[in-house]
Amino acid sequence: MSTTDTVTKRVRLTARVTPEVKAVIQRAADLTGRSLTDFLVGSARVAAEETIRSHEVIRLSARDSAILIEALLHPPAPNEKLRAAAEDYRRFVGE
Repeated sequence: MSTTDTVTKRVRLTARVTPEVKAVIQRAADLTGRSLTDFLVGSARVAAEETIRSHEVIRLSARDSAILIEALLHPPAPNEKLRAAAEDYRRFVGE
């Protein structure tokens, strides 16, 4: 295996901030014993993962969970509109 196979490619990410913002971020990095870059990348990744998780995960109350489980375990019989939609789908897709 060559050296390039084991090295992870890196890309540059830049941001322009005011001196005040940089000072605050630098202070936080210093307090945690991390470099400015490590602090920024780590903090941005945590925030990004939380944002993604909050948009991808559906949280239900206990009541809503019970309603969902009941519907999954005992689904209602299809009504006329659902049967018609299924028939339209079969005609469109062709079985």
